[in-house]
Amino acid sequence: MRAFADLLENLLFAPGRNAKLALMVDYFRRVPDPDRGWALAALTGELSLPSVTSSRIRGLVAERVDPELFRLSYDYVGDLAETAALIWPEGEARVSPPVSDVVARLSGTGPVEAGRVLTELCDAMGSSERLALIKLATGGLRVGVSARLARTALAQMGAGHEGRTLERIEELWFGLEPPFDDLFHWLEGGSAPQVDLAMAFRPVMLANPLDEERLTGMEPSDYVAEWKWDGIRIQATAFDGERRLYTRTGDEISQSFPDVIDSMTWQGTVDGELLVVRDGEVAPFADLQKRLGRKRVGKKTLADAPAHLRLYDLLHDGETDRRAEPLEDRRARLIEWHEAHTPARTDVSTDVAFASWEELADIRATARETGQEGLMLKRRDAPYSGGRPMGPWFKWKRDPLSADCVMVYAQRGHGKRSSFYSDYTFAAWTEDGDGLRLVPVGKAYSGFTDQELAELDKWVRNNTVERYGPVRAVKPEIVLEIAFDAIQRSSRHKSGVAMRFPRIKRIRWDKPAAEADHLTTLVGLIAG
Repeated sequence: MRAFADLLENLLFAPGRNAKLALMVDYFRRVPDPDRGWALAALTGELSLPSVTSSRIRGLVAERVDPELFRLSYDYVGDLAETAALIWPEGEARVSPPVSDVVARLSGTGPVEAGRVLTELCDAMGSSERLALIKLATGGLRVGVSARLARTALAQMGAGHEGRTLERIEELWFGLEPPFDDLFHWLEGGSAPQVDLAMAFRPVMLANPLDEERLTGMEPSDYVAEWKWDGIRIQATAFDGERRLYTRTGDEISQSFPDVIDSMTWQGTVDGELLVVRDGEVAPFADLQKRLGRKRVGKKTLADAPAHLRLYDLLHDGETDRRAEPLEDRRARLIEWHEAHTPARTDVSTDVAFASWEELADIRATARETGQEGLMLKRRDAPYSGGRPMGPWFKWKRDPLSADCVMVYAQRGHGKRSSFYSDYTFAAWTEDGDGLRLVPVGKAYSGFTDQELAELDKWVRNNTVERYGPVRAVKPEIVLEIAFDAIQRSSRHKSGVAMRFPRIKRIRWDKPAAEADHLTTLVGLIAG
């Protein structure tokens, strides 16, 4: 556990992506199997120890520490694992069991036995190893490492051997299981893992945001344009009777969309957008959101929110891999393929015709009124490459909306921000029988600099009016200019609206709270 604890601590404070990659590569090279495999599982979210929960951790701490002291400490620190690790009474013994031993002891246990094992281990460890233990057990690492970044480190580890690329690792990933002994053996020069890739997730090709200055160096005839639809990116695979729907990150969502699964009568893999479509019209994203994450979907939901695939690309045509072909050829084959199979609940995204960038800019200006997120630009000669290569694909999103709102609550962040109030709930004015009052309309935790974060954190501490655990209610005095991609009606929020991707554009220190926007203004921004 010592090496794993050091890895987590160093990752947390590493200044950037390359530093984090170097730390992981060094760890994977130094630490033997199966410890490094279980660490990889924890970093990528593949490790599950369901008997260890946050409430179990709180209960164990409450048995050893005054509850009020724990509450105050948690309020100050803002992170459960860190608070528990620091406040746990120190014992005399010091042990550092391998990560694999910890996983073995906690796997397959019931809550009572898991509590006993955790207690024994925490009593025998120092605070840094206790922190790593609790993070490992609960799955909340929060060290700034995504699953893809961890797999990128694996690609760097295997760079000295041919074919150990990130794209190949991601393709194999969905047929591998922790502790990944065969994967590490291959990365170090051994034979490749034996994986059936027929139903595997293929790394998705992603677009870069378009800097409009780049257009001057781009030839319009080299690119295809299509609408950027407001759904979720999916990959649909069907082969020999098996059918699966994946999100862009590789999460399987088949169970949430049985209507789509039933329509997948083809053989192959397609890339597209999952939407809700009624009477030929694309419904708001909020309608699709109602179905995401559901393990069972009732008949009423299936009828009220019928799912639909709008196809962009053909990756596998039966057993034929078409990803290396130019986009223009893949697109022509996709149209032929769709006409031949005519699968229900699908159509092919059509091209947007244009002759110049000025003409396309005028078309883009209509995106909001027609309900699209913007435009996609794709080079006609580009192969389908997993990841985000620079140049082949661009997303030219519509300009964001904005509103001036009042901060009403602040909450501790996580990881590097665990000691800062960095998550802000903001509100707009509404009028009722008692006059004007503020109603929360969203939450944002990005868009500001480190210096601005320090200023906001200090202001929150000095202007708190009430505390609710890690959340503070503050004086309604700070105005935040919020940028957001769209706003929709929502029955799940008291305000009746929900913003898409809100972020802080500016801190309006100069603007009185009384001049912030009213809810009626936000409602007026709802498309249609």
